Amino acid sequence: MSDFIHSGWSIYVAAVTIVGLLACLALLFIAARRRVMADDNTTGHVWDEDLVELNNPLPRWWMWLFVITVVFAAIYLASYPGLGSSKGTLGWSSTGQLDAEKAKARDAAAPVYAAFNGKPAEELARDSKAMAIGERLFANNCAACHGADARGSKGFPNLTDHDWLWGGTPERIVETITNGRQGMMPPMAAAVGSSTDVHNVAQYVLSLSGAPHDPIAAHLGREKFSACAACHGAKGQGNQALGAPNLSDKTWLHGYGEAAITAMVNNGKTNVMPAHGQRLSPEQINVLAAYVWSLSQGSTVAKSAP
Repeated sequence: MSDFIHSGWSIYVAAVTIVGLLACLALLFIAARRRVMADDNTTGHVWDEDLVELNNPLPRWWMWLFVITVVFAAIYLASYPGLGSSKGTLGWSSTGQLDAEKAKARDAAAPVYAAFNGKPAEELARDSKAMAIGERLFANNCAACHGADARGSKGFPNLTDHDWLWGGTPERIVETITNGRQGMMPPMAAAVGSSTDVHNVAQYVLSLSGAPHDPIAAHLGREKFSACAACHGAKGQGNQALGAPNLSDKTWLHGYGEAAITAMVNNGKTNVMPAHGQRLSPEQINVLAAYVWSLSQGSTVAKSAP
């Protein structure tokens, strides 16, 4: 499909469109000309013994309707972006209309969010109106991946616990929602060593969280784990600055067990959360972040409520 990005395709589309309109006018001109084909104004064709085809001209109302249609098409194509990459004389675009509608919606919602501006997440979490709005924002923008209950699924983080890849403070949540995140673990099999070494590292990773494992293999894999320590830390406790998971807890984002760990080491993994900074206003993100933060602070928020 990259071939269709070339500017020549724009010229081709515009040329085909213009030729099509001219062909319509030519067809009308040809069809409107009356040619005498017989003395009785027929074409000479007869069907079913007495059904003859007359050689009458096109009705004027049909002809002018056809002309109006072609003229309207020409004006439309000149005014709007219909001729290849031409922007049209009116300067209209679907992107521009979308931006205008989004700006209009934000202006309409501004009075609602004005009451929440400048308030910290802790205070917003105790505001039932703010949390109702945050819940709706979450349902519309986040639930498709994290689930309606925000508990996530395989490959999609649970937002109701205290296990945060990039940090769980309100400020970090705002940053995550605004800019998005891209977590990438490269394939590490070559750095770890042989398939036996990968097996041993997987057993060592299992031992970090107290999961059932082979003690001998885990002991042998401890040294090889140094290839992973740059991101996950020497003790496997992760690094929120890099989005590297904590391997010493019992939270497994991409699957549990030796097979899942081995697959991660051999194949790597890339996870992407899209940025919402262009989709949501800063005021909306502030309320949404407070709602997401509150999901893992339920008891704390409840105790601090007046």
